[in-house]
Amino acid sequence: MGLQLYNTQQRSKEVFEPIDPQRITMYVCGPTVYNRVHIGNARPAVVFDTLFRLLKSLYPNVIYARNITDIDDKIIAAAADSSESIEAISQRFAAAYFEDMADLHNLTPTIQPYATDHIEPMISMVSRLIDQGHAYEAQGHVLFAVESMANYGRLSNRSLEDMLAGARVEVADYKRYAGDFVLWKPSSDDEPGWQSPWGRGRPGWHLECSAMIETHLGETIDIHGGGRDLIFPHHENEVAQSECAHGGKTFVRYWLHNGYINIDGEKMSKSLGNFKMVRDLLSHFNGETLRFALLSAQYRSELTFSSDLLEQAKSVLDGLYGALRGVSSVEAMNPDDLAEHPVYLALLDDLNTPVAIRELHQLARAMTQATGDQQARLKGQLLACAELMGLLQQPPEAWFQSAVKDDAIDPEAIEALIQARDEAKLAKDYARADAIRNELSEAGVQLEDGQNGTTWRRD
Repeated sequence: MGLQLYNTQQRSKEVFEPIDPQRITMYVCGPTVYNRVHIGNARPAVVFDTLFRLLKSLYPNVIYARNITDIDDKIIAAAADSSESIEAISQRFAAAYFEDMADLHNLTPTIQPYATDHIEPMISMVSRLIDQGHAYEAQGHVLFAVESMANYGRLSNRSLEDMLAGARVEVADYKRYAGDFVLWKPSSDDEPGWQSPWGRGRPGWHLECSAMIETHLGETIDIHGGGRDLIFPHHENEVAQSECAHGGKTFVRYWLHNGYINIDGEKMSKSLGNFKMVRDLLSHFNGETLRFALLSAQYRSELTFSSDLLEQAKSVLDGLYGALRGVSSVEAMNPDDLAEHPVYLALLDDLNTPVAIRELHQLARAMTQATGDQQARLKGQLLACAELMGLLQQPPEAWFQSAVKDDAIDPEAIEALIQARDEAKLAKDYARADAIRNELSEAGVQLEDGQNGTTWRRD
């Protein structure tokens, strides 16, 4: 079975056929770095990291680009509020984003381009669009003329009238048509800007991604991903800029979009104040727990995010790591050996992670019931399958002993108390031994006595 992906533009699931099987290209919209990211920003990072892992198991060379938007009106406003320079605030929050995504067990993308490193390619693209009649200058702005593109709206499947009715469109007297969007805007003396044929200014948001894709991946790419909220206007406008700048050449072969995250039954948004920062969640839950929760629903579905979901994710991971804990050390199998495995087949079916997770349970159960070489083989399969989802990649002891709360008792203190308990039992001071167990239990640490001694895990 080959890889099948749901293509937003075609509104159907299609067999993935790359432009060049020797070089797969994928671009995913990254964050605008003016604050810490919330769990909604984390979902596309985890989803497309999983796809990146799957593609790497299928093809010899996968180029995955995830950008950093480091010039934007929100960054300018945040810098003014904090009395920091724009460079300082964008660098600080880009570093914070990298830290958060690593804590969620995401691989580092092949390329992480910054918008401000691509001003010349942006100016070049705008010049081409003007020369070809798709853009015009007005009062220091350069705007894309959406009526110049016959099939504008193809990605979002909406007419110009529908798009205007459903979008927050800036009303400006310098626009020829209300739906025209900014490619380049003027900058005041106290705003960041670059010299251009149209005066000192800065790029529009949509232009940035088109220029970075052209620079690093080419005029036509295999996959472009992001959240569903980006379909219009961001991705629609990327299509317009790129295809018109390249003589109508197809911009993206497969468009993939993940669904929204809901908090307490409502779509998460800053306006509602119901967004959850990844860093805050990581102070209460392990990053792998957050990742598992994000993968618990198929990526195109809406996901209701709650503490109950996270507790359930932790419980499931406890069970899987517990199964691994009782089996001797075995390396993960090569993904080439998983071609017909149910977990692998589920992922090939448009990243059906709920089915893949269900099959992980079945595999773990079979592993615990097996013995000898068969048990070792099943453990190798379990580790390899889980690795495709970025799961179960740490030693079981590390999982059970990981502290995620600042006030949690540290491992050295736990080991010292276990030793004291062992000594108390040898001295037949069972009251002291029980008191130590209770002390650890109240601190969220559970002891498990076995033939090879006492192990421990956190609740």
